[in-house]
Amino acid sequence: MKVIFMSILSLVIGYSAMAQTGADTLHFKKVYYFGGTGLSIPLGKTKNVLSTKFFTGSMGLDISLKNPKYYLLPTLYMMSFGYDQLEKDPDYNRLLSNSRATMYTLSLAGGTRRQWDRLNTYAYAGPGVALNSEPRANDMGNNQNVDIEYKYSISPAFKVGVGADYKFKGFFLGFEIGYMRNFREMEGNPVHVMTMMVGLKSDITKISDKVVEVISGNP
Repeated sequence: MKVIFMSILSLVIGYSAMAQTGADTLHFKKVYYFGGTGLSIPLGKTKNVLSTKFFTGSMGLDISLKNPKYYLLPTLYMMSFGYDQLEKDPDYNRLLSNSRATMYTLSLAGGTRRQWDRLNTYAYAGPGVALNSEPRANDMGNNQNVDIEYKYSISPAFKVGVGADYKFKGFFLGFEIGYMRNFREMEGNPVHVMTMMVGLKSDITKISDKVVEVISGNP
């Protein structure tokens, strides 16, 4: 996992150096909303517990900084996985297999990009926080029912990725590949996930400016 992480991180650093030249005319003083869908693929020992399920979703904002080569990327990822319980939980009397777990990860990343006419390449990295949901089961005995519950936990996370998008009339179509490290173990295994996403990005600058005006009291 360290090899994968360092490979993606080296791409981010290398890309950052490359992106210091060239003018970006598509993102100057812009705020974009984007939504995506794709897959979250467990890596390494994580596959002992989690397996890939359709679909992973994302939604967030692309906020250009004063220099539009750089941007903020607050993003919510909604990841769904197959789940096999490996360790007995003293609060429950059954082990679950072929079940489902979810992660809601809020990433607060920053990034850099380069414009090539209508094509943009970008890289990002940053911390996050994950809300984890893991299933548990109790056999209720005489009534032959099994009661399914979910245990929730919060953990720190880290997200890094690279991608590209292309501007069509009124929207961007993009693709990205990323890596997420969730710093909570599941069933005694570390959590490493690769994300592959496609999505659309649209300009909401006028809406965001109006919200700022209303909040500041200067409509």
